[in-house]
Amino acid sequence: MASSADSSSIMVCINEALTDDELRSVLAKLESQRDKESFGLVCKRWLHLQSTERKRLSARAGPHMLRRMADRFSRLHELDLSQSISRSFYPGVNDSDLRVIAHGFKCLRVLNLQNCKGISDSGVLFIGSGLSSLESLDVSYCRKLTDKGLSAVAEGCSDLRSLYLAACRFVTDGLLRALSKNCHYLEELGLQGCTNITDSGLTDLVSGCQQIKFLDVNKCSNIGDIGVSSVSMACSSSLKTLKLLDCYKIGDESILSLARFCKNLETLIIGGCRDISDASIKLLAISCKSNLKNLRMDWCLNITDSSLSCILARCRNLKALDIGCCEEVTDAAFQGLNGGENELSLKVLKVSNCPKITVTGIGMLLDKCDSLEYLDVRSCPHITKAGCDEAGLQFSECCKVNFAGSLCEPDVLL
Repeated sequence: MASSADSSSIMVCINEALTDDELRSVLAKLESQRDKESFGLVCKRWLHLQSTERKRLSARAGPHMLRRMADRFSRLHELDLSQSISRSFYPGVNDSDLRVIAHGFKCLRVLNLQNCKGISDSGVLFIGSGLSSLESLDVSYCRKLTDKGLSAVAEGCSDLRSLYLAACRFVTDGLLRALSKNCHYLEELGLQGCTNITDSGLTDLVSGCQQIKFLDVNKCSNIGDIGVSSVSMACSSSLKTLKLLDCYKIGDESILSLARFCKNLETLIIGGCRDISDASIKLLAISCKSNLKNLRMDWCLNITDSSLSCILARCRNLKALDIGCCEEVTDAAFQGLNGGENELSLKVLKVSNCPKITVTGIGMLLDKCDSLEYLDVRSCPHITKAGCDEAGLQFSECCKVNFAGSLCEPDVLL
């Protein structure tokens, strides 16, 4: 009896023995999200600690639920309220929801509102005034937004690192000036389809934002050589990704500027830039040979074997290449591979609508590249499955060959 009494007298409840900080240390050591969720099932106290320590959350909620979430997840850093394109009938959060978010999630650093079509400048003004710690904002396809609301974000969120504005067609150079003035640490900027952006705006942007690593101005038809040259000079050491799809005013001057200043460039999208020629591409291949990984130059109609052979010979770390519709490219572009000692590391190659490339050229490529995972040869009249089989071409098991457009395309070059 005495031993039983002694054992019961030393039993201590864990909630009495451990402080909140000690329980948080236990929670921090749990690696899987499932274990962290299980932690919160022990009791109300543990649930409260688990909730307040949660950093990321994806949700679909209205104002009432957002208030409850803010009370529970008071230290949230990342909030994803984006809408799927397949739910285009549903507008997502609205301006009143943004007011709740700005007042309730004061620690927020990342906010994703992509495809939330119901928000306007009125709601975005709350973000600028209430979320001073915000570092990343995605409002792509929120088509009502203008410089007024987004400039307030730039002024109120000076730590902003990433801003995505795809299809925000009312955005102008005025926003870029506001970013330049207030957001000196900006690293990623997505402006796809913002057709009111001009060379002047890009020049103003990089006068204050010189740490840009990622810049997407796809389909910004008013961007030309002056703007790109300004970016390449101001962000020479930081720029790694530049997207210029269908910027038809871009020419050799832009590429030469990139070759001269941006040695760390990893991804370049210049599809549809029809004034670019072999001379600038060859210099780019030489200058960026160690770092260039992804290059898209479909519909660059002046590109010939000369520049392609230089790319394949120099850029040994290249992972993805698109030369679709470059009609002057022939098998001769691949002949230089035979004399090279190193294997290519190419994983994606798109040569669709290149009528002068044949099975012979593909065979020369395969002899020096066993890492290929996707090959697009659609509308190449001299490259068919029967022709490849007859020539004895051996594709690796992991390589998908697109002869007729039936395969899903990788998005690495979008």
